[in-house]
Amino acid sequence: MDAQLVVIIAGVVLAAAIIASLVVMRGYSGKFTFDTKDGTKPKASEGEGNTAGLAYKGRFTMLTAGVGAMFAVLIGKLWSMQMVSSDYYDDLAVSNRTRTVTTSAPRGRILDRNGVELVRNRASLAVTAYRDLAGDPVLVRHLANVLGMPYVAVLRNIQDNTEGAQAQHTIASDVRRSTVAYIQEHAGEFTGVTVADRTEREYPHGTLACHVLGYTGTITAEQLAAQDKEEQTEGTIVYRSGDVVGQAGVESRYESLLQGIRGEQTVTVDAAGNVTGQVGEVPPRAGSDIRLTLDIDIQKACEDGLAYAIEISKRGGYSNAKYGACVCLDCTNGEILGMASAPTFDPSVFVGGVSSDVWSKLNSEDSGNPLLNRAISGQYMSASTIKAFSALAGLEYGVYPATRTTVCTGYWTGNGKAYGKYCWDHSGHGTMTLQSGITYSCDPVFYDIGHDFYYSDDNPEGLQEMFRRWGLGSKTGVDLPSEASGRVPDAEWKAKHFSNYSDADRAWNPGDMTNIVIGQGDILVTPLQMATAYAGIAMDGVEYTPHVFLSAVSRGGEGDAYVYNGTGSKERLKAKVKSADELTLVKKGLYGVIYQESESTTAHFTNLPVKVAGKTGTGERSNSDPYSWFVAYAPYNKPKYVIAALIEQGGFGASSALYAVRHVLGVIYDSPDDAAISYSDQTR
Repeated sequence: MDAQLVVIIAGVVLAAAIIASLVVMRGYSGKFTFDTKDGTKPKASEGEGNTAGLAYKGRFTMLTAGVGAMFAVLIGKLWSMQMVSSDYYDDLAVSNRTRTVTTSAPRGRILDRNGVELVRNRASLAVTAYRDLAGDPVLVRHLANVLGMPYVAVLRNIQDNTEGAQAQHTIASDVRRSTVAYIQEHAGEFTGVTVADRTEREYPHGTLACHVLGYTGTITAEQLAAQDKEEQTEGTIVYRSGDVVGQAGVESRYESLLQGIRGEQTVTVDAAGNVTGQVGEVPPRAGSDIRLTLDIDIQKACEDGLAYAIEISKRGGYSNAKYGACVCLDCTNGEILGMASAPTFDPSVFVGGVSSDVWSKLNSEDSGNPLLNRAISGQYMSASTIKAFSALAGLEYGVYPATRTTVCTGYWTGNGKAYGKYCWDHSGHGTMTLQSGITYSCDPVFYDIGHDFYYSDDNPEGLQEMFRRWGLGSKTGVDLPSEASGRVPDAEWKAKHFSNYSDADRAWNPGDMTNIVIGQGDILVTPLQMATAYAGIAMDGVEYTPHVFLSAVSRGGEGDAYVYNGTGSKERLKAKVKSADELTLVKKGLYGVIYQESESTTAHFTNLPVKVAGKTGTGERSNSDPYSWFVAYAPYNKPKYVIAALIEQGGFGASSALYAVRHVLGVIYDSPDDAAISYSDQTR
């Protein structure tokens, strides 16, 4: 009821009460008597002293004053409500009969570095209705029949308040145009039912770059709870139940840019809260488009090259070769040009909600965990790709100078005959220097390095220190969620990790050092870590933070509103080297891997217009086929590109992962590989 009307009614009631009181008093019969015996003017038989008449007169005066005061208060309150607080009560009245509901905004698009759409929005039609439609079961059943949905499902969607009690509830999304046309042509049969224009995520290139792009989904209860605990600042997006948000990849990492600004609708409601009309609307604003560092051609090359290498592994007898990763980055600024992980997944299955069966399959080990981005989250033994950094450690700490040699017989007994180790080439390499040890990946050269570090009095963990100096064992800082940090094991780590073992088994021993010096044992790296570390070698020690974000396109569509780190690059670290000559020795050793170690390897690179440096690797794991590695950078004299590839259980590096890297280089330099495939190249 209107507050002003209440005051008026109260005033009328009070006035009526006063008037009634006066009437009663007028007919009062008390102790007053009148003497009229002599026929003269009546007069009181008593004097004017302390009489009942005088008391009545005093009470009447007080009543009059009280009534006047009450009327003054009522008039003052009425004036205050009418003149001073009218706006407040008007707003209160309006709020009692109106509600403000929000409407979703289109997300920004995701583009490659050249503006090619990787993720966009497509128009979608949705059938919606207000909650009160649930009270008409005949109409609900008719609508269910037209939509081809179960009656219970339609009723549940109408009653679902995740979009807000007064908001239009989505009954069905992506409705066929023929169905929409029928509803609109028979509008009289569907009173209260409306058709809304919506947008849905669309992936024009299917599974391409799916692990980088990620996917969207309805915000979870856990995410809402986490939001409530965070301090809200100006400009922070406040989410509500039912909102669609990024759940992985770029969609998640750059949610604040991609998420648009909600629109608002003001609707009128009745006493029961049912919507009776619409009185105003503020349209939503789309999110910002963002450009990634990805080049769609290089991205395709990484994925195609990875698939090609896996196929070659299978042809070579490695039937378990199914999974892997390939990453290409610009070593001059850290921009990721391509990032592939196998197996892939289709991000479009998340549009509108993913079924429990599909979700289980996407997270199943039997399916290869398709949602896992192996390029940044997969952790593997580094194999012989680590030898470049082992060589730098040997040089810097004087453990293995450039002039030192090792005679490789194919079997090394530096830790005693009882603990002898084979070189991968059981026939032996003969006399090796550090540079040729890198080129031919001679294990005994590096066994000597690991052995001498273990028995060093000055720097027993100089090897691990060198690995960490180049960023191994820590996250690269890539702007994608769920990056793994890898592991550089040492005595402290082993003691903690094997805490339930005996002291003897937990102790760090010479065998641990001769394992990690060649990239075996407990050392773990990610493909992106190795690509970034080799980018550091190519750039004389400087490593840039790898990233996929390039810029945000202004909402007006003209120019960039925000650019990565202002200049497009961010230095991650600068690994110090004792002298430039030491780094040059390592680079020459890597150059020799391509052009000296094996004729079959060299044949794949001779038709390229640039020279290449690189390193093979073959990781060994018990009860498993070898893991194949290949890392390379080009051009050799002025590095620009670094590519790293890993094939799980794919065999030797030169007979599997090499083909993924070579395919990417072929696309970059428009020089396809014309060499024959070699299934038996076991160089490591």
